[in-house]
Amino acid sequence: MDISERVGPPLAGGERETLRAYLDYHRATLAWKCEGLTDEELRRPASPPSALSLLGLVRHMAEVERHWFRRTLGGADVPHLWSDEHDFQAAYDASRATRAEAFAAWEAEVGHSRAVEAAAGSLEVTAYVAKWEAEASLRMLMLHMIHEYARHNGHADFLREAIDGTVGA
Repeated sequence: MDISERVGPPLAGGERETLRAYLDYHRATLAWKCEGLTDEELRRPASPPSALSLLGLVRHMAEVERHWFRRTLGGADVPHLWSDEHDFQAAYDASRATRAEAFAAWEAEVGHSRAVEAAAGSLEVTAYVAKWEAEASLRMLMLHMIHEYARHNGHADFLREAIDGTVGA
């Protein structure tokens, strides 16, 4: 499935299929919110003093995908994309970023995430989450990712409306 293909989740699918579909729906929503904008528009901050931008959200979500699927669930020892100090907030600084750079990283991380999720034997597979000081299931990680995207897609809707008036869920 193309990352920008926005298909609604099934109304009567199985649990894993439904979680996967909701996550892909939210991924596609973020891509949709960025469609047709220039690099300059994608870098435009929300409102002072916030530096939040659509491109910053894309970069942040690349980092989040990388963290939860590759590092946490997959056990990969991969560095942060935009910070040598393990700072998740660094991704938000898109002041010198380009669509090509941010989307390439995000799309690559989504691809890795899909592969790690597909390789997991079940939703019951667990991984230790240091910040929660507990084991968490793939089910919980997928729900957490859906929540993360839904929250940031709300930000993306606000940002897009401020750029050119485009609204929609």
